Amino acid sequence: MFDQTDWVWKDGQIIRWGDATVHASAHALHYGSGVFEGMRCYETEEGPAVFRVGAHLRRFYSSAEVYGIQIPFTEAELQEAVAECISANNYRSCYIRPICYYGSDTLGVHPRGCPVEVVILTWPWAAYLGDDGLKTGVRITVSPWLKFNSQMVPTTAKACGQYLNSLLAVRDAVSRGYDEALLLDSDGYIAEGSGENLFIVRDGRLHTNDEQSSILLGVTRDAVIRLAEDMGLEVEVGRLQLGDLLSCDEAFFTGTAAEVTPIRELDGNVVGGGARGPITARIQEAFFAATSGRDSRYKDWLHYIASRPAEALV
Repeated sequence: MFDQTDWVWKDGQIIRWGDATVHASAHALHYGSGVFEGMRCYETEEGPAVFRVGAHLRRFYSSAEVYGIQIPFTEAELQEAVAECISANNYRSCYIRPICYYGSDTLGVHPRGCPVEVVILTWPWAAYLGDDGLKTGVRITVSPWLKFNSQMVPTTAKACGQYLNSLLAVRDAVSRGYDEALLLDSDGYIAEGSGENLFIVRDGRLHTNDEQSSILLGVTRDAVIRLAEDMGLEVEVGRLQLGDLLSCDEAFFTGTAAEVTPIRELDGNVVGGGARGPITARIQEAFFAATSGRDSRYKDWLHYIASRPAEALV
């Protein structure tokens, strides 16, 4: 998926893809000591625009703070770096991955002395669970792996090593023929997918959970709550049980990569009507109207990327 990406932003400059390397002794490679974000840039009539870049970068800094990582750039500098990377690769739409991690100095567990490195990658990436998944919904399974809780590691931080939990869950799900995994928390309540938050619809009302269920507080989740409320839909936040998902009218995942993806089946049991439901379709339509700039009420969610000469970037 990276064959269309020529340039990477690393530690303050645009460099060629092949030069964006990490040493084998990097602390983050051995211990997962880094944090990252996922954003999307969408094509609009006014040019490419990054969706909710400010919210993503604020979470990036918050995640780094939890792990004691001092990002050596300001939020404004990283926002500009995102724009530079998109422009250098001449993208109209793309996925964006800022990552900050401890580099090479020591392989003691404490990263004292390790330099902090910051990289921004961009590449074309279609819907994470597939374009067909956006239309017809996905099949999911309850993972045998539980989602870790905040007394183990901070669930509201988006840290590199924490995603081993997700890797185990999704590999198990795919090996058994499913599209995605659903993780439960240590109390047996629904947490989230391997990389998505969950909503269910019952009697015209949306329900989702929060950090009490060991979830990452998704930027797309937050956007969907606002979109639903602006549509006049009630949103209730609280713990969810498997029975709630099996008895609901509709269900869907949200996330930067997955966007708004319906759920049609859980472990062989049909969810709702077994297809994208009417409220999910309305949420999808509102979401893509916002990301494309077609709904002016959400213009403040878009950071437009001004075109700039390539020679000024590299």
